[in-house]
Amino acid sequence: MAHTTFTPEGQKTESFRLLSGHKIPAVGLGTWRSGSEASHAVFTALVEGGYRHIDTAWEYGDQTEVGEGMKRAMHAGLERRDLFVTSKLWCTELSPERVRPALQNTLQELQTDYLDLYLIHWPFRLREGASKPPKAGDVLEFDMEGVWREMEKLVKDNLVRSIGVCNFSLTKLNKLLAFAELTPSVCQMEMHPGWRNDKMLQLCRMNGIHVTAYSPLGSQEGGRDLIHDQTVERIAKKLNKTPGQVLVKWGLQRGTSVIPKSSNPERIKENIKVFDWVIPDQDFEALSSISDQKRVLDGEDMFVNKSEGPFRSVADLWDHED
Repeated sequence: MAHTTFTPEGQKTESFRLLSGHKIPAVGLGTWRSGSEASHAVFTALVEGGYRHIDTAWEYGDQTEVGEGMKRAMHAGLERRDLFVTSKLWCTELSPERVRPALQNTLQELQTDYLDLYLIHWPFRLREGASKPPKAGDVLEFDMEGVWREMEKLVKDNLVRSIGVCNFSLTKLNKLLAFAELTPSVCQMEMHPGWRNDKMLQLCRMNGIHVTAYSPLGSQEGGRDLIHDQTVERIAKKLNKTPGQVLVKWGLQRGTSVIPKSSNPERIKENIKVFDWVIPDQDFEALSSISDQKRVLDGEDMFVNKSEGPFRSVADLWDHED
């Protein structure tokens, strides 16, 4: 259930309580592919947009810029305890002895002492310098239990407040749940009206795991541009909102937090103005009934080797569940 609070500027915001006891703000800023613009985007989101949740990852290559943006926002009066910062453990670091050094590197780049949330980015281990698509020997054995034990230790040592996973299949999440001493607080997945990912949402709900939806606006590059989808446009016009606001709100009304990515200052500010209105049931149903359901980010370019394996198809990556 979402909890409503107000920022000092009087802006209404919402958050969700995690299994760890901590709260995650309902809308965060995604920073994938933000590059050199990340610092300004983060500053704008925090200081002008009223965001308190920033999502990054080592693999995005922009953690230093994100850290700069956070630092500038703190100089402008915010405190670290006001922020919720997420980062992710990359595939080359998925062996037990590399987990802590990877986190320490991330903390250094972000100029912070702790993370609010640390996620396993993808459940596939890659050799350092792996090519895209991977060559034979690039995808290595992943000791999921060993890595998770190290993630759990980071929480015990107060370096990380909550831990979770990203891009897991149902099979892989069930495997992790069987041995986890600390249940993942968050499962971050691609979710939008063009890929509802209903089964994963259901499994997480059954286990009390909060879901964060990434790519909530779809993806223009990935061929799923929901901003210009007819249903989305019709509902946005009717409600006098932007298509982006409608897509973010749809995610919130499903009980997920949402991390829309933008470097455009006006869009950043628009995307969080979603807390004082609702999508009526009929329109919510229309958005939840869009046909042609498919993933945009399926992992093929990073993990599939059609001739050598170990994953020879996208279906192999997702354990033939789609």
